[in-house]
Amino acid sequence: MKRNSEKRFTIKDTMGISLGSLTIIVDNQTGVNYLMTIGSAPNGITPLLDAEGNVTIDKINHGSIETE
Repeated sequence: MKRNSEKRFTIKDTMGISLGSLTIIVDNQTGVNYLMTIGSAPNGITPLLDAEGNVTIDKINHGSIETE
């Protein structure tokens, strides 16, 4: 399998909370934003939703991501 030198995911934002953190990561191939939790409880990851309940997707422009 050919490996791409470009990273698949990018960290968009991180916020410390209590004994852990919330991190928003972006899939560089699809533009989908994910919310990842890290802490003393079980860790998790889920698609980030907007106010209408739709998955948050950044526009991908020739390998770079444009945030709105």
